[in-house]
Amino acid sequence: MNTTRPLDWIRRRGPSFALDCAVNIAAPLAIYHQTQGHWGELNALLASSIPPLLWGIGSFLRTRRIDALSVLAVVGIGLSTLAFIGGGSAQMLQLREKLVTLIIGLAFLGSAAIGKPLIYPLARATMARQSQRALADFDAKGNDALVRHTVMVMTLVWGIGLLLDFALSAAMIYMLSIEQYLVVGPIIGYAMIGGLMLWTFLYRRYRTRYADAIRAQAIADD
Repeated sequence: MNTTRPLDWIRRRGPSFALDCAVNIAAPLAIYHQTQGHWGELNALLASSIPPLLWGIGSFLRTRRIDALSVLAVVGIGLSTLAFIGGGSAQMLQLREKLVTLIIGLAFLGSAAIGKPLIYPLARATMARQSQRALADFDAKGNDALVRHTVMVMTLVWGIGLLLDFALSAAMIYMLSIEQYLVVGPIIGYAMIGGLMLWTFLYRRYRTRYADAIRAQAIADD
């Protein structure tokens, strides 16, 4: 097994991932545990939401990119902020915080239904950040049937995956205690997004090789 890539990822992304876990798992759990006895579970849960919310706002302000990815980030921040409004039970507060997952999942499926798969602008934004040449190559293949099929499948899988994430999280909210969910909830989110990203990488590589083989065969037949 080649360990170069995993070790390289740990060196490059390990510290930031550890900090992300600290802000989104350890800090909320510690805040809730320390304040629940004095403030009650709802106010303690609101307080525990502050570090992830500030982390999200800080990440967006640091990158300052205006593209499809940043728009999704702003939607998530906005919905997290709205979670502080409206009262209700602690479970309802946790559900409101997961609404961004539900809405983005529905956006993926809705975009596929109208023939405008959301993965396309997201992928285009990624290419634009890499280089103008990468963006030009991507745009040149935009009308290719193989590329359109790949983008549509990716959009559907992401939409279904995010809806499953929301459904599983909603079930866990009512099955687990608040403290348990503060640990399990982010892990579910990390696992789902990580799994979708890994699948996307592998599927994209497979489809690229498949498209190259089809084009090579077409040239050979000519």
